Amino acid sequence: MAGTDNPDEKTLISRMKSGEQQSYHEAVRAYTPGMLAVARFYLDRSSAEDIVQDCWVTVIDAIQTFEGRSGLKTWLHRIVANRCKNRLRSAKREVPLDFSDSMDPDLDNRFNASGRWEIPPKLRFDESADTLMENCALSDCLDKHLSALPETQRSALMLYEAHQHKSDDVCNILDVSASNLRVLIHRARQKIFLMVETFQETGEC
Repeated sequence: MAGTDNPDEKTLISRMKSGEQQSYHEAVRAYTPGMLAVARFYLDRSSAEDIVQDCWVTVIDAIQTFEGRSGLKTWLHRIVANRCKNRLRSAKREVPLDFSDSMDPDLDNRFNASGRWEIPPKLRFDESADTLMENCALSDCLDKHLSALPETQRSALMLYEAHQHKSDDVCNILDVSASNLRVLIHRARQKIFLMVETFQETGEC
């Protein structure tokens, strides 16, 4: 896998390896949201936060062994994922995943038997994405619906969309197949599409 080619990231890594305290503060601010998204795929909120904090303690020493074969973000996310999987193994638990063909009740009547839209979302594209996201009410509604997604769907969507991992990286971090990742992301997107449709039609979340 290609390593990082981001000059700013390379500088940050160098500063972290030299033990500069400010560099760790910057890294924590930049990478903690994505690390929490990974941890929440596997664990409840409290356990996920504990894992991420523990991982940052580990990173202080582990950064010296970082060779740059992947980006820093991917490396950190894998550390979190491995720590979460170890926690589950020690507790003899598994991540509950549902990849069945059954749809959520609020989505079921919008799809036909083949799983395609029977009644597609009536989204208006006369507004740019930037204009839509500048709408504070829509942004708040999006946050609300993202929080309400099943954690597995939300984590997959956030890692793929917000944190811009390649699908192969997300599969590796979350330990799911490519087809199962598509299911998770597809279901999450469907719910968000319906949320935006409702907001555009009614102005309500």
